[in-house]
Amino acid sequence: MSAESDKPYDLEERTAVFGEKVIDFAKEVPKNEITRPLISQIVRSGTSVGANYCEADNAVSNKEFRNKIATCKKEARETKHWCRMIVRAAPEMRDSAKSIWQEAKELHLIFSAILRKNLPK
Repeated sequence: MSAESDKPYDLEERTAVFGEKVIDFAKEVPKNEITRPLISQIVRSGTSVGANYCEADNAVSNKEFRNKIATCKKEARETKHWCRMIVRAAPEMRDSAKSIWQEAKELHLIFSAILRKNLPK
């Protein structure tokens, strides 16, 4: 970990911690007919980031690596979307959602940068 941040450089760990935080956040969202499907969606996308990163880390080709990193990027962006929808459905979750949204944004940018660096030659 850096002195400037409490976020690990190890993306496998960082994405796992992100998934755990999404799960903890989802447990706090009030359950009703509107929020239940949103909770399910954010848990799926938020935990998928780390699962797909693990697959990317074990990729057997550059093409497979790029595909899995692209999926990580997509899932991180989708998590931001579900955060926004949850805040609309349960405005009292706004403060709790900020850190999830911010980390999803940062992960999206990280995966975008990885993809740029691994463009096919």
